[in-house]
Amino acid sequence: MIEHNAPISGIASYKDKYISTAGYDNQVILWDAKTKTALNRGLHDHLANQCRFSKSGEYLITSSSDKTGRVWEVPSMRLVAVLSEHEDDVESIAISDDDQLIATCSRDHKVRTYSIDGQLQNIIEGHTQDVISVEWINNSRELISSSDDGTVKRWDGESGELLENIDLGGVETDTIVITKEGVIFAANDNGEIISISNGDRKTFFAHNAGIKRLVYSDQTNALVSLSYDRKVKVWHVKNQKEIELFRETDIPAIIWPRSCCFIGIQHLAFATFGSSYATLDLDTMEWDDSGIRPTHGVNAVLHIDTKQYSIGDAGIFKQDGKALHTLPSLCNFLAQLDDAIVTGGQTGEIFNGITGELIHQHRSPLNCGTSYQLKGIHHVAIGAYTGEVIILKNENGCIEHVGTHMLQDNAIKGIANDGNTLFTVSATGQAAWHDLETLESIWVKESAHDKIANGCATLQNDAFVSISRDLKLRIWDQHESFCYDTPHTYSIKCVTVSEDSRYICTGSYGGYVAIFDSQSRSWTTVVRPTTAGISCVTPQSDNNGFFASSYDGQIYSISV
Repeated sequence: MIEHNAPISGIASYKDKYISTAGYDNQVILWDAKTKTALNRGLHDHLANQCRFSKSGEYLITSSSDKTGRVWEVPSMRLVAVLSEHEDDVESIAISDDDQLIATCSRDHKVRTYSIDGQLQNIIEGHTQDVISVEWINNSRELISSSDDGTVKRWDGESGELLENIDLGGVETDTIVITKEGVIFAANDNGEIISISNGDRKTFFAHNAGIKRLVYSDQTNALVSLSYDRKVKVWHVKNQKEIELFRETDIPAIIWPRSCCFIGIQHLAFATFGSSYATLDLDTMEWDDSGIRPTHGVNAVLHIDTKQYSIGDAGIFKQDGKALHTLPSLCNFLAQLDDAIVTGGQTGEIFNGITGELIHQHRSPLNCGTSYQLKGIHHVAIGAYTGEVIILKNENGCIEHVGTHMLQDNAIKGIANDGNTLFTVSATGQAAWHDLETLESIWVKESAHDKIANGCATLQNDAFVSISRDLKLRIWDQHESFCYDTPHTYSIKCVTVSEDSRYICTGSYGGYVAIFDSQSRSWTTVVRPTTAGISCVTPQSDNNGFFASSYDGQIYSISV
């Protein structure tokens, strides 16, 4: 059976005939849109991020974290070309109206253009941060790109010349669409939609969290926005650049609010955390998620007093491999809160995994958590996609929400503490130190990492470690960092420290685990327990070994 066994990141349609999905299992699957039957598939060497059909429906083009774009023949899924010149993840991809030119954009800060047979035409430079979205302007050779540098740029797609730079105030802008009249709609991490037309712009506050995807229908002038606030909204575009809210609905837990597409004019198809895609009827606003099976990836593991806890894509909370509860969310972390194990993830809900109880609802997805004690009372701090830290405490067996505090201006990707200081790293690469009791700022390092920071851990008092997409390990000693090259070749996903604080364990999306000896300042162990990515590493509580969880659904024991 052809289906996904990891979350679906990208989705595209060709009229109402084909659907394509790109998954974190490296698969690109072609579906019959009328029957939702898988027809064929192709494979990338790493996570498949997005997909697009050519205007003719003859080709499917895809982007991947294997640093390539690929061109596939439809419906055979025969590989036609590999676009292999990028130096980092290829995020998005677009094809011109005449099916002759392909544009790709990447976290290497560049846009590239190719002929349909895969010949590099141009390297377009000018963005200063990751380029997330690219589109061809209708029936032309001009391109529009958006970036984490907070700009939208218009280019001559043939010469690479910058034609216009549109500064959107430095706010990360992940998604753009262009109407048939040439109006650009851009959406950002502040939940805003901005219309841009002939030098004029207008800003519409649309969502309570970052907008991850816009899609537009030329046939109906409908604009759809998809956000981490778990809302999908349908807007009517009027007077070419004004928008008016038409309909909205909550997003089911199975939906990953990262990508969607129109199927004809009446339905939308959505990326999910499951084996297939879901649809929404725009007339009735009813969801159809039938036939979607949960995927088995493990996202977090925790070892306490010889007991092993785990959770993942399906929200199944396990103790020593036995399922205790199925929670209605993909969950990203585990943290001890006295006799409770706290978890949460994409829906912003925080649960006690031991009892299955819902503790608190936040406005955006949750990434990470750290446990500590204040005046003898157990606390946990949880980092959110929108930059907040949520504080909970467990006093006399009662879990309470203490407060929510804005500590970063972007997604908190890692959080740790040493009993006095709370240390966080963010998607901008920033590191921040806050007083653990008052949460007052102690120190902020704006460019602590060269790329997105993915995690951090406590080494000892006043010392922390962090890892990043830049493939570096950093040891922070009272705000001073010591930077070390790592053996990893793919982005480092996670980091932890052994019980005796000597060994630092790192895991990557490439499936490797590498261990660093903090005394000798050298790498002592490099193993690859799986070809799937490593999602989490945690110390074994009874020795200096580690457990590594993987997107393949397994948990591996790692010896120093």
